[in-house]
Amino acid sequence: MLYQAYQTQSDLLSPLRLVAQSLASTFWVPRTERTWLRQIAAACDLVSRLRLTHSRPPYGIGEVLVNGEPVVVDEKVALTLPFGSLLHFAKRTAEPGPPVLLVAPLSGHFATLLRETARTLLQDHDVYITDWHNARDVHLRHGAFGLDDYIDYMMRFSAAVGPGHHVIAVCQPCVAALAATALMAEDERPATPASLTLMAGPVDCRVNPTEVNRLATSKPIEWFAKNLISHVPLPHAGHMRRVYPGFVQLTAFMSMNPERHQQSFRTMAEHLVEGRVDEARTIQDFYEEYLAVNDLPAEFYLETVEKVFQTFDLARGELMWRGRRVNPGAIRRTALMTVEGERDDICAIGQTVAAQDLCTGVRPYRKTHHIQTGVGHYGVFSGRRWNSQIYPRVREHIHSATG
Repeated sequence: MLYQAYQTQSDLLSPLRLVAQSLASTFWVPRTERTWLRQIAAACDLVSRLRLTHSRPPYGIGEVLVNGEPVVVDEKVALTLPFGSLLHFAKRTAEPGPPVLLVAPLSGHFATLLRETARTLLQDHDVYITDWHNARDVHLRHGAFGLDDYIDYMMRFSAAVGPGHHVIAVCQPCVAALAATALMAEDERPATPASLTLMAGPVDCRVNPTEVNRLATSKPIEWFAKNLISHVPLPHAGHMRRVYPGFVQLTAFMSMNPERHQQSFRTMAEHLVEGRVDEARTIQDFYEEYLAVNDLPAEFYLETVEKVFQTFDLARGELMWRGRRVNPGAIRRTALMTVEGERDDICAIGQTVAAQDLCTGVRPYRKTHHIQTGVGHYGVFSGRRWNSQIYPRVREHIHSATG
């Protein structure tokens, strides 16, 4: 009923937003002295943008600078599976650099949230990314998708990239990335990653619990299943699939700091009224991405909440994959790096570096840890400090592990 109510409201408001979008274009006269026209245009623009979208935005990475020279990038699909694709950003150069698999979160947003991360990595690496599909668009015939399937997808993506590649996991998938690497190492698979970088991920949520962690443990898992899971309504391809709706996740995130989002929209409107189009565009681009939501398969969401945030299975040595115990100690030849943000209020300091103690088979000189001062969660993988301070260390870690 929750999803159906949301869909009905969205359908009813769609004509209003289309009218507002049209009026915003009609009244937009940035160089006129008639401020009242710009005020009307700004108000209409806000109305048209206060909406959620459910399609992945484009990555828009058509070119990157390599050694100061522009290089064309072709976006290719390397492997397609029902719940996710492996994308390859292929540079038109003879030496693309070490292959890197960038593992994006499946947590309510699309993988394009890591667009800047991928663009930076492309300067020196051959980049692949896990492009998770919107569960509401996946037909029921493809079955369920749980944490075991997620780990399996990661191993299949690694095999597709091939031997000698490096894995970078951002936030939520750090647990699955560590598990997949451990399983591949134990089986001595050729495509076991040469290095593994875990960035701001919930490896052990018992350490310095955040508000997000406390929320996850405040209710039994049955409460989450009863109150947060919905069936996809018509006319979507995944009709009747059980999902954790992306709009529910986004609402939860925005409710953590509503004043900041309200101020951002006020600032955007002020910039439009004042004719400061470029400054307004920066905010518009952010929310175009932020308001694009991705539904999660119910099985994956509930198992992640329970095993990662409630019972801490990996940290306690109890995580199972298809009936088999995951042993991070089996990792021996994969170099390990963990990265945390000083001001991270989603994955606090200590939660990611916990992976260092779990990987007992990795020699100390092949382990690296970096705490970045002055950044919160998103600053770990995007923004000025990611580019100037974190990325150089990640690059060094990868290149030192390249055979």
